[in-house]
Amino acid sequence: MVIDISKVEAARQGDKDCFAQVYACIASDLYKVALYTLGNSYDAEDAVSETFIEAYRGITNLRDASSFKPWMMKILSIRCKRKVSDYVKHKNTFDIDNFMTTLTDQADVSSEVTEQVTVLSALGRLNRQEREIIALSVLQGYTTKEIATILGSPQGTISSKLHRSLAKLRKMLETDDN
Repeated sequence: MVIDISKVEAARQGDKDCFAQVYACIASDLYKVALYTLGNSYDAEDAVSETFIEAYRGITNLRDASSFKPWMMKILSIRCKRKVSDYVKHKNTFDIDNFMTTLTDQADVSSEVTEQVTVLSALGRLNRQEREIIALSVLQGYTTKEIATILGSPQGTISSKLHRSLAKLRKMLETDDN
């Protein structure tokens, strides 16, 4: 969905309805990136909610209305990094392999859901930054230059990491199919 720049401008001027409208345009994209980065819906929802609140409070600081979506993705990226830091502090309290095994053991799981579980499981084996770069590129369609801006890294580094991460993911999926 295309974001109406005039509505972003109005949101910058304090129009709550316009902010809600432009946020609604990207809310599902934010959620998808958070879900693929964090690996679970509860934390993804929290990260998106926190992003919404922070963006609402800081919309007047947005310099260029046309960069609303990358600005929101950057806020989300910071929120996701904080969640990952929490994961590290509380590691060994969530076992993604056990979770995925439980899902695939259910008898009524369709083949489409099984494929999704396989992809999510493979994504779960990537590190946080690899998942985030893949989500921004593949799911959201950002260029390596845009991802570099969002993540604050050199474009060449992002390009290399994207290539390696996709190759790693592809290899995992091929191994899982056999």
